[in-house]
Amino acid sequence: MLKEIVIAIQSYTEAHRFIIKNKLWKWIIIPGLVYSILFVVSMYFFGKSATAVIEYLTHTTGLDGWIQKFRNGFLGFLFAFAGIVLWLILILLYFSLFKYIWLIVGSPIFSYLSEKTQSIIEEKEFTTDFRQLLKDAVRGTRLSLRNMLWQTVYSISLLLLSLFPVIGWVTPLIALAVECYYYGFSMMDYSCERQKLSASQSVEFITKHKGLAIGNGLVFYLMHVAILVGWVLAPAYAVIAATLSLYKVKD
Repeated sequence: MLKEIVIAIQSYTEAHRFIIKNKLWKWIIIPGLVYSILFVVSMYFFGKSATAVIEYLTHTTGLDGWIQKFRNGFLGFLFAFAGIVLWLILILLYFSLFKYIWLIVGSPIFSYLSEKTQSIIEEKEFTTDFRQLLKDAVRGTRLSLRNMLWQTVYSISLLLLSLFPVIGWVTPLIALAVECYYYGFSMMDYSCERQKLSASQSVEFITKHKGLAIGNGLVFYLMHVAILVGWVLAPAYAVIAATLSLYKVKD
């Protein structure tokens, strides 16, 4: 799996060269700007709501009064750190829901980019088949809803685990790995669909190559560290990198 994670990470560099060589910037910038605007607005409200949820839980359960009653610095530190972990988990949960909305909305563009990438690699004439794009978009939407359901189940389980000091401290890392996997999964499925794999076969194939999915999603999230530029480039780079990476592990 580690080898596939490395392949997925390297594919982003190849995607960058691929985009420059084939002048695909218009399919990168416009969707990226829309994504960036939605991302900023969503994260602002997500951050406020996550803080409100934590404050509500501490007041409702009486944890804040209980901690003040004991006046134990170490105990206060444990629960303060647990609060930070809970906030991170909530933000990841909110972001995963936003991600699936974006995947559904952007599905036709992602499908187009993936298909165009394949046609360039295989040196085939690219013709836009709107019926096929619509079919790919519907499939992508169905799998996004399926993944959203499973990821929500995992996220809620991790959310409950994060309430426990010490044990719950590792939950953000687990949540991030799950988040990366499911995003990379969606990016890889566009190629799987063109290989005539059914939804169940696609799930089986990507599960077998989960390192590619995790690596793809990991770089996608790391790109968000580069404010604005990374936000604009991340979505389209992810789908092109996923398409390129699959050529290295084709069964």
